[in-house]
Amino acid sequence: MKHVVSVSLGSSARDKTVEVDLLGEMVRIERIGTDGDISKAIRLFTELDGQVDALGVGGMDLWLIVGERSYPLYDALRLVQNVKKTPVVDGGGLKETLERRVMQVVEPQIGHTIQPKRALLVAAVARYGMTLSFEQAGYDCKYGDFMFSLGIPIVLSGLRTLHILSALLLPILGRLPMKMLYPTGERQEENVPKYEKWYHWAQVIGGDFLYIKHHLPLDMRGRTIVTNTTTTEDVRLLAERGVRYLVTTTPVLEGRSFGTNVMEAAITAISGKGRRLTFAELDEWIERLDMKPQIQELGS
Repeated sequence: MKHVVSVSLGSSARDKTVEVDLLGEMVRIERIGTDGDISKAIRLFTELDGQVDALGVGGMDLWLIVGERSYPLYDALRLVQNVKKTPVVDGGGLKETLERRVMQVVEPQIGHTIQPKRALLVAAVARYGMTLSFEQAGYDCKYGDFMFSLGIPIVLSGLRTLHILSALLLPILGRLPMKMLYPTGERQEENVPKYEKWYHWAQVIGGDFLYIKHHLPLDMRGRTIVTNTTTTEDVRLLAERGVRYLVTTTPVLEGRSFGTNVMEAAITAISGKGRRLTFAELDEWIERLDMKPQIQELGS
């Protein structure tokens, strides 16, 4: 049996272990949250190196890929500085492959229910593949990166704007402490409604679920959420607030969808290559596994 572990700075309340059959190969998938404890995360990555088949970095990115450029997040890279043997992934590969086609799968199935075609991407630079999918599916997109990552009430639009600002700002922002960019530990469980204007302007809210949940309004009637890493409690919360459809870009396993880092680690493990896979290799595995976004109808 293959064994993959995702170590996250997120809440341990979201921990889960499952065993799944992927093309006849059994894989034990484990998620361990460290409640924002960076030292514990570094220790776990160090101890697990060489002991498991692949490691996932949860709750943050090691690199942000925007267009043709990659931007390192130095505080996150420090977490895995001692990993020398086991391949380690942050889910960026699946964000650029699996999520790159999400709306092209969704549109033929429920696109007629999404009117007008307006989307709020809570962090476009962190999910550039998803952003491209929305743009190419003809959505009027707003990017909430400044609001959800930095608390600055500014929305952006247009890929050209995103590319220019990324080139100017990400080399600087990439040196900030992780806690300034991502909700970690108990902050992941907080819900403080905010930016309702933009949640309500959009018919679809897409991106990292922790960002979406952090400021989720009480009234989300008729909206569609495109995300992943949702627990059964998260799904219940969305249903209570009136969300019509939940689209998860990764499979639902035993009631929850795991992060892209977890699923990329699982694919890396069963590939047997002992290294991170290229985008082309990931695309091949996605086809072999028939991985597609999953659509759940939560309300009318």
